[in-house]
Amino acid sequence: MGGCAPGFGAELRRRRKAVGLSLTELSAMLHYSKGYLSKIENDRKAPSPELARRCDSVLGADGALLVLAPGRRSYLRRRVRDDAAGEGLTDGYRLPDAAHSAARRDEAGCVPLGPGVTVTTLAAVGLAAQHDRTAAGFQAMFIQVRRLGMTISPALVLPILAAQIKVLRELASAADGSSRRRLLLLAARYAEYAGWMAQEAGDDRAAGWWTDMAVGFATAAGDRDLASYALVRHALIALYRRDACRTVALARRAQSHREVAPRVLGLAAQREAQGHALAGDYDDCQRALERARDLLAVAGPDGSGLPVLGSSTVPDSVDMVTAWCLYDLGRPQQAVDMLQQELARVPATAARARTRFAVRLSMARAAVGDLDGSCATAAGALPTAAIVDSATIRLDLRDLARVFARWPRHPAVAALSPQLGGVRNRPAPGR
Repeated sequence: MGGCAPGFGAELRRRRKAVGLSLTELSAMLHYSKGYLSKIENDRKAPSPELARRCDSVLGADGALLVLAPGRRSYLRRRVRDDAAGEGLTDGYRLPDAAHSAARRDEAGCVPLGPGVTVTTLAAVGLAAQHDRTAAGFQAMFIQVRRLGMTISPALVLPILAAQIKVLRELASAADGSSRRRLLLLAARYAEYAGWMAQEAGDDRAAGWWTDMAVGFATAAGDRDLASYALVRHALIALYRRDACRTVALARRAQSHREVAPRVLGLAAQREAQGHALAGDYDDCQRALERARDLLAVAGPDGSGLPVLGSSTVPDSVDMVTAWCLYDLGRPQQAVDMLQQELARVPATAARARTRFAVRLSMARAAVGDLDGSCATAAGALPTAAIVDSATIRLDLRDLARVFARWPRHPAVAALSPQLGGVRNRPAPGR
């Protein structure tokens, strides 16, 4: 049986026949081969999570078929166990507090820098009386570094961020009052973005380290928003590891602190929706998306005067997240329609975001059988994917390659495969 879920194949056959579909017709609707589906129905192969979600959606099973899939059953067992225990699905996860984060620095409290990076001390530059003006300069630099991070390899951005974080820490240690708070908040923003760049460079451990450091800076400044947003960032790491339970758990924890800004709560609700979609929970996903939309609609400036947390390049993040959730929920045609619309709204300067969602649009097009369109979309995204050098985009490209593997003889797929392989198989920096 190969670890198959008992009953999935039989239930798939029963529901297919109940709606009057032949195996050939279901094959055409799902864009999987008849022979492959026959093996699923006869329990000779276990369904992938993607196929299970597609079958459930196409046959209108409302989750009754999906619940028999191996991954879904594991997810439900963890939810029942952890909810009963009051653990909120954390499965032992604990976000390090500020003191723990601080202890992970060296004895001098310095941020580790990359090879060859040097920083001039506060005493050398003589800025003790100019903290506010200096903070404004660092904020302007941060905006420029984030723009740079949209278009080049994260490995090139990280040393810049590390150097600025060290300087900001030195400046904050010599300041007091509102100047110290602003410098610490800037250091927190830099460190949070360094966490994202580390994840994009393929180093999840460093991503968590930088994010925890950001929490330490923000906590010292009396800001609680970043501590909750750090949970959203850790949830993203879990999402890319395909851990639906942990994604949902961390996103819910981020929403449990109602005193934080609506924007942070809205971003957390979006992440929760993505976790539910990964698990095939349509209703919970939609409820989380509605909550995200309501929260982000009322979110205003956080009062710090700093750049907003989270992406600022996607005009409607809820619609974009909804589009990808629909794909994960087995509704690829709806995903295609929304992704095309939203991708057209992302500015050309946001190369990383445009590439990410173009790859996802390619996957959705392949899932509905539009192989020529899928390959054309992917071909347009691959040159930029090589430049931005994103580990998370490479994960999506590997998923795309697995989708294309079902049609190795299709002319467009065969022509694209060498270029696709060259980008998706690039090793992460330092590995």
